[in-house]
Amino acid sequence: MTNLPNCPKCNSEYTYEDGNLLVCPECSYEWSMESNDDSEDTLTVKDANGTLLVDGDTVSVIKDLKIKGSSSVVKIGTKVKNIRLVDGDHNIDCKIDGIGAMKLKSEFVKKI
Repeated sequence: MTNLPNCPKCNSEYTYEDGNLLVCPECSYEWSMESNDDSEDTLTVKDANGTLLVDGDTVSVIKDLKIKGSSSVVKIGTKVKNIRLVDGDHNIDCKIDGIGAMKLKSEFVKKI
């Protein structure tokens, strides 16, 4: 058994590793082991206006976005709650009401 740290949010001792993240099964909080170190590898994502985005933010879509492989469109002004930042070309994971799980580019959203 490895000695993993307690959850920084709820202090649960039942944390487990998932890839390079630590996860708390009681409160669903995720953090990286390197988050305790002051490393420069932190992910910085900015919206269309240059405002820094963080996990859990609420954003609004600033232009109509066609959904690839579908006839649906994400309309301008659509509010997206509780975003999750990820590495890659589409750097926002989210769930949009009426559409489902999606990945968005941060250049097409603004923070509310």
